[in-house]
Amino acid sequence: MSDKDEYVKVLDFLEHGKSGGSEQRVAQVIGTENFNLLEVVMREEKRPKGGEELYIGDGERDKVQFIKERIGYDDLTGSAKSELKYVLDALVDENEDRFVKFFNEATPVTPRRHAFELLPGIGSKHMQKLIDEREQGDFENFKEIKERVPSIPDPRETIVKRIKQELQGETKRKLLMS
Repeated sequence: MSDKDEYVKVLDFLEHGKSGGSEQRVAQVIGTENFNLLEVVMREEKRPKGGEELYIGDGERDKVQFIKERIGYDDLTGSAKSELKYVLDALVDENEDRFVKFFNEATPVTPRRHAFELLPGIGSKHMQKLIDEREQGDFENFKEIKERVPSIPDPRETIVKRIKQELQGETKRKLLMS
């Protein structure tokens, strides 16, 4: 499985490029599948809005001229960091099935640690409740996870927080960004 993204969502658009850098019109974006943070150079007449989806795959790109580089969380502008929460919320909502599948299929990652325990706010007690409930049948959506295991933090918010931690480099293991 490739870690390339075909589509990205815009976090920030810098019409005049970055200060101290080139004059290239760049957008800071996040991949919709693998959550890669990138800077892309926009075509001359294109001015993307925050949250807008852009195609960056191998085919003909109508708005993006080329992918400039992969960037880290610390390279994001203040505006991009602010927009990130909203874009991650939207991406998690749009891919709910993928993340519910994680809750249905998560396994131990070491002899002493389960993947659930790598999620913010999930400790051994919550982990055991999730496993016990999962044995009764797969979860269908975030709402059902919360209904069947009411003591856990909001599953959707937990996923968003974990992805943000992974983007910020606060974790050793990539759990959700794959």
